Amino acid sequence: MRLVIMADTHLPKRARDLPAQVWAAVDTADVVVHAGDWVNEALLDALSARSARLVGVYGNNDGPELRARLPEIARAELDGLRVAVVHETGPSGGRENRCAARFPDTDLLIFGHSHIPWDSEAPGGLRLLNPGSPTDRRRQPYATYLTAEITGGRLDAVTLHPL
Repeated sequence: MRLVIMADTHLPKRARDLPAQVWAAVDTADVVVHAGDWVNEALLDALSARSARLVGVYGNNDGPELRARLPEIARAELDGLRVAVVHETGPSGGRENRCAARFPDTDLLIFGHSHIPWDSEAPGGLRLLNPGSPTDRRRQPYATYLTAEITGGRLDAVTLHPL
């Protein structure tokens, strides 16, 4: 199962559209995950139309229209892997322990908000991933998104893509 993971797209405020490389990845993915801060419903509609399966949440910059259509926390079982998606996880210090306590019975937590790529593992095995942002790099050298593969309940081939 091929995943494309993104967050903090902030369309159309930070960019007019997703980069072509991201759209190409979306077109071949089995699941697209968006960890919030869409800003505009048009991207939700476009990703819904082009994704084989879309899992998304709203972020702190998403208004009432997006909040009406998306949950604060999304959960999905993807090829045996228990996945949760949320926008904010709080400060980086203590994140692993805090998230492990908040998301028991979860194998993978995908989050956004910081625009800073993150890949770590909490005690007990919870994997935490933040894809950064494909449109607003902030203090990072590149805008980014992630791809990954899930096979038999195991997360493999996690790749950070600079744009």
